[in-house]
Parts: sequence; structure tokens; C-alpha cells
Amino acid sequence: MMCLNKNTITINNTLTPPTKRLLRKLLAVMSSALKEVRNGGEVSVTEDFSNGHGGGVRDLYGEDSATEDQLITPWTFSVASGCSLLRNPRYNKGLAFTEGERDAHYLRGLLPPAVFNQELQEKRLMHNLRQYEVPLHRYMALMDLQERNERLFYKVLIDNVEELLPVVYTPTVGEACQKYGSIFRRPQGLYISLKEKGKILEVLKNWPEKSIQVIVVTDGERILGLGDLGCQGMGIPVGKLSLYTALGGVRPSSCLPITIDVGTNNEKLLNDEFYIGLKQKRATGKEYEELLEEFMRAVKQNYGEKVLIQFEDFANHNAFDLLEKYSSSHLVFNDDIQGTASVVLAGLLASLKLVGGTLADHTFLFLGAGEAGTGIAELIALEISKQTKAPVQETRKKIWLVDSKGLIVRSRLESLQHFKKPWAHEHEPVKGLLDAVKAIKPTVLIGSSGVGKTFTREVVEAMASLNKKPLILALSNPTSQSECTAEEAYTWSKGKAIFASGSPFDPVEYEGKVFVPGQANNAYIFPGFGLGLIISGAIRVRDDMLLAASEALAAQVSQENYDKGLIYPPFSNIRKISAHIAANVAAKVYDLGLASHLPRPKDLVKYAESCMYSPGYRSYR
Repeated sequence: MMCLNKNTITINNTLTPPTKRLLRKLLAVMSSALKEVRNGGEVSVTEDFSNGHGGGVRDLYGEDSATEDQLITPWTFSVASGCSLLRNPRYNKGLAFTEGERDAHYLRGLLPPAVFNQELQEKRLMHNLRQYEVPLHRYMALMDLQERNERLFYKVLIDNVEELLPVVYTPTVGEACQKYGSIFRRPQGLYISLKEKGKILEVLKNWPEKSIQVIVVTDGERILGLGDLGCQGMGIPVGKLSLYTALGGVRPSSCLPITIDVGTNNEKLLNDEFYIGLKQKRATGKEYEELLEEFMRAVKQNYGEKVLIQFEDFANHNAFDLLEKYSSSHLVFNDDIQGTASVVLAGLLASLKLVGGTLADHTFLFLGAGEAGTGIAELIALEISKQTKAPVQETRKKIWLVDSKGLIVRSRLESLQHFKKPWAHEHEPVKGLLDAVKAIKPTVLIGSSGVGKTFTREVVEAMASLNKKPLILALSNPTSQSECTAEEAYTWSKGKAIFASGSPFDPVEYEGKVFVPGQANNAYIFPGFGLGLIISGAIRVRDDMLLAASEALAAQVSQENYDKGLIYPPFSNIRKISAHIAANVAAKVYDLGLASHLPRPKDLVKYAESCMYSPGYRSYR
């Protein structure tokens, strides 16, 4: 690279021209300083300030003497010692640096004399977090921790996952996105806007990590049930990827959050002086498609065939089109369509031990026919087809959907969006949800509408009158958008309902019995699913892999969980659960011939566990 001897310095010709130029500038500065030392014995530190020697120290780079309109070079030297080590979140250990490490890495005096181990640091941090009464303040404290001590952040999150999951994920992440412009401190991912059209590949190369395995990307148009939050939707990719690491064991350095900013139609944000995104109406049509096409092409060119691209919180009209367009050429996954479907199917498979029968014996009614509702419906139909060997066109007839205009029936076919058409069955028109419940007589009621309080008392009572154990899933997020609360479901059904929701609810006591609601949280599925794709070297996603993930999750529900009325296992075992999901998904990838990591490991569960990131501190030389 660079050779030094007593009199000469030579630069290796293998270096790139920009690197050579940078080294020559650096060498010129060093040479000037050395000459001054040789001529006068030492560099004077009592120079006249008028010569640009600000603060009594020679201004080698001209930073103090430069005016605002003059250009200077922002010199930085990254050496993992002293303050630079303390400011590097990947390597910083705070008070956990040992006495030897403090000596070896020039940390003496930069830290208080006490030495804490990681467990004591975690204890202190959790004590401090619990002092915050406002969940958003906890979220901000955790994001600050992630930016200064990465390993401690993941250690805390893994060890306290049930307590902290609602903070880094739904429901608190929804509020964080709404206020992202106000709480923004430093970039946690890449922002690709219309300004970067034509140079997206260059933007990707600005990200410091090069070995990316998972990208979570959003355009912010449909954030949870909160609508268009534009550029402020970045909180979703950041939160999802923190769970990829904490729950699925994917290395933080291989995760990349991305927000694609094409504008926003949210007038409140457009008029907000603190809004951090493009202040223009959303781009649509050809302009939008060209930007997404360039993005997908650049990702594949920069990171290769096997990088997983997870679409997150795109509006219905784009979500389906993007998944359909790129599923044959890229490793893509839509969590709202496929992840939600997989976790709900797992709950349904597990619930059969409580309600009886097979999946084909039940009738399903959805409120909401968007990407989540139709995605769940399709995966249920595929699983029934797999179990019964009946064609999927036939198994779809067990599933009914209600949208804003009422029950989706054959007479509405011409006016329906393309993704709703498979669910238009022969039936007379029905307007409201209550009338649909009475007409269809479902055994399972699933809410994916994004509209709160739509499972009214009358609807729940009707379900209870039709079924001995009605299965009610209120899946919309955040909590404020849930179709009903756990307390409402148990109380109105007189304790008969088996209930799960998208956001967490506390246990409910009804007539002396405590009911523990389940949470149909996508975090059960996508971390393990992604890990399974990575460890197998998958090149494409197929529906059979989603079914494999659902079956693996359902198998993790224990008799003890069933006794409490739960249809999902506790999150306290999530890493073990993720390993089993990853193994099942990887097995399916190998079976389908879509794996590139060969040979196939003998024990995929153990292999998945061995690949998981561990947040414990490392010792430094």
C-alpha cells in the first residue's frame, strides 16, 4: 500500500486514484510538520492567532482560518482507541472495559474508575428505563443506547423481550414514527429520495457496511394503521431490523433499514416546518415505478442475489404489484401480506386443539380485504388445499371477506380490485359486518381492517351465540386501531372466546377466571423466517416456506400454553422458537432446490442456533 524508508515514501500503484490523492495530501501535511520540527526542534504552540493558529495550536488544515464560503477537508482518523473507541457503538463497552483494556486502549481518565460487568450494566439500564412513565421516552432511551453501545442494547432487548417488545415495536413505534421528525438525532438507515434518482447505486455504497444480508424497506405510505407518514416511516425498518437481530440472531452489521421518499400526501406533514422528508405530493405511476426499479436493480448489483428485501408498510396498490413483479427475480418478502398470514395461520393451526376439527371444518370471515386480509386468506386456503388435496380454488370458498362496501360477492366482481376478485363468492349482497356474521355463520372472525372498535358488542355476542368457542382475532395495529380489546372479547362472549390480537393486551379477569390474551405478532415469524433463508442461501421465497414457518410456530405451543387459552407460545422463548422456524424454512428451501449453501447441514436446528449473533462483550487485546 505505502512503503517508507529513511529518505523516501512510495505509494503502491494498486491503490485507486482517490486513495492516492488522499494519501498524497496526508503525506504533504506530515512532511510540512516534520520539516518544521527539524528546523526548529519542535512545533511552536505560541503562534500569533492572526496567522490562523486558532487556540494556540497550529492550524494545519486551515479550519480555524477558513471563512464560511471556503472549503476545508473534514479529516478523520478511525483508530479503535481512546475517545474513538468509546464513540464506536459496535466496540464500546462503557464501564465494562477491564483495567487491562483501559491501559491498552488509552482509556485511562476517559472513564470513571469503577468497572461494571455487562449484567450490572443491564440491571442499571432496566432500572432507569422503568422510571420513565411515557413509553416514547423509553423508546428514545433505547435508541440512544443502540447508538452508543450496540451489544448492551441487544443484550437488554433479548433478556427483557416481553417487557421491551412493545417499546421497540408496536404499539410505541407507531407514535415514534408520528413524531420521528422531532426526535430525529442521527441517521439509523439510508434515505433514498427522488433527488437520488439515477444514482441510487452510489447512495447504497455510502452505507459503511458492505456485507448486507437483510434489507427492510418502506415508502411510508401505510405505516401500521396510522396512514401516510412519508419519510418518518423510517422507524419501522429500524424497529424490524432490531428484532431480526434480537429475536432471529441476524448480525446487526448485515442489516440495512431503508426509506424510499417519494413525497407524502399527509397535509399535516407538508405544513410541518420540522418534517424531515420531501415536501411534495407523492410521486405515482411511471416516476414511482422507475425509482423502485432502479432501487431493486441497484440492491442486487451491490449486494448480490441472496440479499433478502423485506417490503414493509407499502400501500395496497403498490404492495401487491411489487411482490408480484419482483418475486421471480429477487429474494423478496412482504411482511404485511406474507408475514402476517404466516403468524395468523400458525395461531389457527394451534387453536384446533382448543376448538376441535380440522382447518377445513371451519368457516372464516374477515373484516378488511387489504394486503393483510387477502394475504392471510390465501395462506389459509393453501394450507387447507395441502391438507385435503382439494384445489385452492375450491378451498377459498371456506373464506369470506368484508370490505368498506360490505361482503365481497360475485355480483361485485367487475368493480373489485384484482387482489379481491378470488374471494368473490356466490351470495346475496350483505352490507354490514353484523349482517355478514349472521349470514355466513363463521367459526373464526379475523380483523385486519386498520379501524378500531369495529368488533362491536353485537358482533361478538353473535359470534358467541353461533359457536361454543368462537375464535376472534383483532389484528390491527397499533392498540388504538384494534377491532376490539381483550376485555371486550372475553366479557361480551361471557368468557367463551379464544382471543388474540396484533398489539399486546393485559390479562383479563372475568367471573373469577383469568384469561391471558395471545398476540398474533409478526415478530414470531419474520426473524426466524429470514434466518432460515440466510442459512440456506435461498435465492427465492415460495409459499411452501411460509407454510413451513407457520407449522413450526404452531408446534412450539405447549400444553401449559393451551391450558391458559393461549394459541401462541410466550415470547420469553423466542430465540428457541426462531431457531425451529429457521430450521423448518431452511429444510423447505433445500427440498425445493432453492438453496445455495451446500451441503445441507445434518441438524438444521443446531446449525441455526450456531449462526445466531450473541450480544455478550468480547475481550480486547
